[in-house]
Amino acid sequence: MDLLNKFIKNYKSQHLFDPKNKLLVAVSGGVDSVALCRFCHLSGLEFAIAHCNFQLRGEDSERDERFVESLANPLQVFFFAVRFNTKKYAQENKVSTQVAARELRYNWFEQIRKENKYDYILTAHHADDNVETVLMSFFRGTGIRGLMGIKSKNGKIRRPLLFARRSELENFIEENEFSFVQDESNLHDDYTRNYFRNTVLPMIGKIFPEASENILSNIERMKEVSLLYRQAIEQHRKKMMAPKGNEWFVPVLLLQKSDAVATILFEMVREYGFTSGQVSDIINLLDSESGKYIVSSTHRILKNRKHLIISPLKESENTSVIMEGFGEYVFANGTVFFKELADVPSQISTDDAVAMLDAKSIVFPLILRPWKTRDYFYPLGMPKKKKVSRFLIDKKLSLIEKEKVWVVEMNKKLIWIAGYRIDDRFKITSRTKKVIRFEFRGK
Repeated sequence: MDLLNKFIKNYKSQHLFDPKNKLLVAVSGGVDSVALCRFCHLSGLEFAIAHCNFQLRGEDSERDERFVESLANPLQVFFFAVRFNTKKYAQENKVSTQVAARELRYNWFEQIRKENKYDYILTAHHADDNVETVLMSFFRGTGIRGLMGIKSKNGKIRRPLLFARRSELENFIEENEFSFVQDESNLHDDYTRNYFRNTVLPMIGKIFPEASENILSNIERMKEVSLLYRQAIEQHRKKMMAPKGNEWFVPVLLLQKSDAVATILFEMVREYGFTSGQVSDIINLLDSESGKYIVSSTHRILKNRKHLIISPLKESENTSVIMEGFGEYVFANGTVFFKELADVPSQISTDDAVAMLDAKSIVFPLILRPWKTRDYFYPLGMPKKKKVSRFLIDKKLSLIEKEKVWVVEMNKKLIWIAGYRIDDRFKITSRTKKVIRFEFRGK
């Protein structure tokens, strides 16, 4: 079976796209992308060509763009091209040139796809790219997902050449005398990939001639293994992770009794930005004292007595709310309502979310704000002042729960720890004529 028929058989058997779909083909001008373009044309598919000029190689970049445009004309397909200031984007976003090129490329492809109503974006990743990716993933420690290689389907992106070796594509181009340009600017091949391609794989091939073929075979096996693996991980997630708001609680003892603690932990926390290199630190948390924690770029894992608590980091600092009169005030962690009552209640509410204070002792404006380390107040029923930090410790609040505590301040005095305790100096007495009722509703 020739390579064209293999191409047709592959995209149909993999259900990558329908022959009637409109396709946007990413073409750099190199052997791989030109072969993909030719396959689409010879298969009678409806497609357009998209080319990115990253302006990184001077005249060579201009040459590539001219070549790809000249390829589109005789095929009578639409040609889309864009020029990026890749170095400027990399500097502004503090990423490498390779990452910048990848982000710019795929964002633009998706923009063109949507604007022109193409069904899928086709890229020319092939089997050798897959081998390189698996080896790089193995050494980076990406876990079982990395050993599955490049996905043939990823959102609206389709990769119909993963069945073909690079040598097969080169032979196809040579036999049919199709023109191409040297793909020196193939920006998904960063320095690490080039090193694997030009140095590591040839060295491995000298010792194990069938290494690449064996890796490709293992990729197919790993896809099946991954299905079983994901099922097992999902069972552990349901068993161990209890949601509470935007937080997850994981019982320490249950985790410690697991047969594969490191693997289970990694799969539970990886989506929250934690890396495989942090797993050993998280395991150490299991036996640490309460209050210890580890952070990723987006989340924190806190040891709190019998649980690990996974929670998002604060997006921004909480700000104070000025309350100049009765009404409803919304803040970061909930809402405070307060009003003046016509009569003194015969019974004082025992609900911690409700505070009833002597109206005569309250003077506006009031300030609703997060508590501070140096804050203190006189807890209801106590003759001496107490630091808020000590009060919260005595309430056995976790670090995360403490961060959610707000207070109401008047003239530099705290009158209420919202949702917990009023200050004794502002309580209702036998001389009280009017009452102000506060109510806190958390998110």
